[in-house]
Amino acid sequence: MADDLDRLFERLVSVLADDAPGRLAVPFPAAEVYERLVPYRSNRSILKVATHQDYEMAVLRLLAGERGYASLEPAEVQDALRREVAESNPDAALFRQFPDAMMSLNRLAAERSLRGDRAYAPPPPPPLAPPPESTDAPEREQDHHEKPALAGAAFELAEQSETPRQCPYCGETLPGSGKVNFCPQCGQPPSGELRCPACGGEVDVGWRYCVSCGRATGFE
Repeated sequence: MADDLDRLFERLVSVLADDAPGRLAVPFPAAEVYERLVPYRSNRSILKVATHQDYEMAVLRLLAGERGYASLEPAEVQDALRREVAESNPDAALFRQFPDAMMSLNRLAAERSLRGDRAYAPPPPPPLAPPPESTDAPEREQDHHEKPALAGAAFELAEQSETPRQCPYCGETLPGSGKVNFCPQCGQPPSGELRCPACGGEVDVGWRYCVSCGRATGFE
């Protein structure tokens, strides 16, 4: 069931999407969330918050990076907000001390929100699958080699565009020429599931460690 944080993120994504094309991929000052984009007075009923303190707590949790919905730069600011959220009696308005911190939304979670998928927060890790039987080995090996081909095809289509190509996961600009199967910044393909940089196993947004090999994914 959605809570104050989910509704705040959903409302913010909706406002940014209506504001201008491409806004979801552009960092913006954190102060815009509570001063212009989703202010308390005009969004109280939509967010279903009982008090102004409840609203500020939702903003604090969002800016602290809870559920992987957003990230802040400098990272030290987000670390400070994350520690405050963990306090037994947190100062819900602490984020107002850092109005110039730059906020970036999790693009995959934002896309899920726009599609109306209420499960846009990263899900819990799934149970590990049993080892495949030997008879399935050729088919699994074939599937493993087909996915990079799909990724390459997507990049080849992107090359036909005159606009700079961007990685859909980290937002960094991709090389301007030549065939690129994976982003040089985050190592992910341009479409489909996120992959563990160590073993190639499927991971989801917000997973800090791979459920297959236990290595750090690099995602927040």
